[in-house]
Amino acid sequence: MANIVVYGAYGYTGELIVREAKKQGVSLILSGRDEKKLKVLSQETGFAYTAVDLNNNQALHNLLQNAQVVIHCAGPFQFTAKAMVEACLKTQTHYLDITGEYQVFELIHSYHDAAKRVGIMLLPGAGFDVVPSDCLASHLKAQLPNAQKLQLAFATTGGGLSRGTSKTMIEGAGEGQVYRSNHQLKTKPLGKSTPLIDYGPFKKLSVGISWGDISSAYFSTGIPNIEVFTGSSEKQIKALRWSHRLGFLLKVKWVKALLKKQVDKKPAGPTAEKRGKSNTYLWGKVESTNGKTYEARLKTPNGYTLTAKATLLFANKILNKDFKAGFQTPALVYGSNVIFEIEGCKFENRASH
Repeated sequence: MANIVVYGAYGYTGELIVREAKKQGVSLILSGRDEKKLKVLSQETGFAYTAVDLNNNQALHNLLQNAQVVIHCAGPFQFTAKAMVEACLKTQTHYLDITGEYQVFELIHSYHDAAKRVGIMLLPGAGFDVVPSDCLASHLKAQLPNAQKLQLAFATTGGGLSRGTSKTMIEGAGEGQVYRSNHQLKTKPLGKSTPLIDYGPFKKLSVGISWGDISSAYFSTGIPNIEVFTGSSEKQIKALRWSHRLGFLLKVKWVKALLKKQVDKKPAGPTAEKRGKSNTYLWGKVESTNGKTYEARLKTPNGYTLTAKATLLFANKILNKDFKAGFQTPALVYGSNVIFEIEGCKFENRASH
């Protein structure tokens, strides 16, 4: 019996995880709602499958009953995480997911005590969102323990977005940029924060986004002021500012449904060739109240490639009894250096002022 269930196995990122597991010789059970897609993937990989709807509590419990770990890949997670986490609590199954949604970190953090009581770990953000940035944040905090402000940013060369990532972004459209100020989550207009960031090999105009680290890095470091940026362009920033003006429209269900239909016409995600040529560069900076700062940069493979490797790394650690019960972040449970257990991840340069 396989000890790991991948739910949402036929999605773009789920399938990458499944194929990486096959390459590593790791046994899995494939799951998700669509039996036809599961059957095709099962025939291609040799892994057994069970079709389960998240709304069917009994079927979900039966799926997880004999599993030690679930890797939850079916987003947007703000709609799917609650059912999976509650099923994991009942079946005492460790939980991993690949979310970058700050709302999901806040939600799962509320289950910390319940997870401790039953002895399982809840680790959302076990992929590119948020493993490298969480490790970078934790490293920065260690260099400047009295830091009161944290800025994180990332930019990708080549690559592209999966349908799932695009749909999650559509769900968040219209709410503005969420950031953390004096421990509290606050919102400001999209496109208001646009610094020019030095990622190491290049400088890039970047824009503030509502990224998972405003919650995960807060739980990892306790730093009260956190903002996250991503590499952008004048054209994209202009579009974001317009989207903020049209925010009321982007919150309407039928508008979101229409945008998602357009996403479905696009490729599932970047090709293997594109991923192979793509790297992600992360930058982080902490600042103390007396003005002292420390910066660091991190280079990783393409985010989707990193996600496949990171989720399986953590699942195997759990199977080897290497975990902490309760809600965790990657750096809280495994330390900031866990990122270097993934091939192709390294610091570019570091500096303090």
